[in-house]
Amino acid sequence: MLADSILEFFKQLRITTKLPKGVDVLYPYDNPQTFELCTQFYQKYYNDSRSRILLLGINPGRFGSGTTGISFTDPIKLEKYCGIKNDLAKKPELSADFIYAMIEAYGGPAAFYDRFYISSVSPLGFTMEGNNINYYDIAKLEKAITPFMIESIDKMIAMGMLTDKCYCIGGDKNLKSLTRLNDQRKWFKEIVPLPHPRFIMQYRRKKMKEYIEMWIQALNS
Repeated sequence: MLADSILEFFKQLRITTKLPKGVDVLYPYDNPQTFELCTQFYQKYYNDSRSRILLLGINPGRFGSGTTGISFTDPIKLEKYCGIKNDLAKKPELSADFIYAMIEAYGGPAAFYDRFYISSVSPLGFTMEGNNINYYDIAKLEKAITPFMIESIDKMIAMGMLTDKCYCIGGDKNLKSLTRLNDQRKWFKEIVPLPHPRFIMQYRRKKMKEYIEMWIQALNS
């Protein structure tokens, strides 16, 4: 089952290369409570052998998948929309706010996750001095984890992700990095950029409905 492959993938996620001074890795999967929530989630939505279309964000943040282990899903959305109760600190994440508004407009979690799998170019996130950072914010960090990112995407595809099209969440630096890797590895025939949820929620919130429609139109194309 795809759920089993995803959970095994999480168990094996490790960054073994030396990272720049002051950079810490978010690794939620060694927390038994978090891994149990992941197990419930993936067995609920991915307990089959069908291939999914891949959406790749940048890397997890502290209050979303850095806490729940589930991409763009904070503890609040996990309970409210996915029906998975949890005792994690109920802190909202801006990106998760947009993603679950979009998922509801799409038809709900069951309909969305039946077609799509969300992860990130770097499936593990990073902090510096307690703040989220993106893998591309520090050139030495991106260089250090490039083998990890390649290996992770290789494994995701091997799990059964479709390769005709991939959606890149974040149309600037994340798209450039993913495109560069794809030019080398030839994973996907097409990479479709999508505006990043955090950008939308911080700078374009009044046009949120328009961005949701844009996302859904792209996903259904």
